[in-house]
Amino acid sequence: MPGAATRERFEQAVLPHLDAAYNLARWLTRNEQDAQDVTQEAFLRAFRFFDGYQGGNMRAWLLTIVRNTCYTWLHQNRPPESAVEFDEEIHSSEMSGGADPELQVLASADKETVHRALEELPDIFREVLVLREMEGMSYKEIADVASVSIGTVMSRLARARTRLRESLGAALGKES
Repeated sequence: MPGAATRERFEQAVLPHLDAAYNLARWLTRNEQDAQDVTQEAFLRAFRFFDGYQGGNMRAWLLTIVRNTCYTWLHQNRPPESAVEFDEEIHSSEMSGGADPELQVLASADKETVHRALEELPDIFREVLVLREMEGMSYKEIADVASVSIGTVMSRLARARTRLRESLGAALGKES
């Protein structure tokens, strides 16, 4: 069992990232209580392996543990989501279209509508959006956390934004 000095170093290094860890767990589990449980489990795992931490980006290291803990928990406690199909037309239109319509839709959407639209995204898309837009992580940091290439991060982010924009557009169209 690690000693008091290790515990103090751990708390100083890791506790500043508690909100980011909970935020990621909340968006992946889609439930506040489950997110609290997963975050607690992730912090226990991080503490257990803290002596093996090799340095570098502490937040990315911790969020990798949170992400892995979430997916383990989801696998054990929830049925798997259906596979996400890649739609080349949608993806291509994302690359050629401007951001103006996206900004207009997002600007006119209220917080609750955006929250619902994020909840509807598949995990792999919701995760990159949360890490990029809410946690302000770089593509490289997200790639490290998700154990994928930067190109995959960019692709998932583009697809997530497209789906979010479509979902918000449909939701706002229903409200009119």
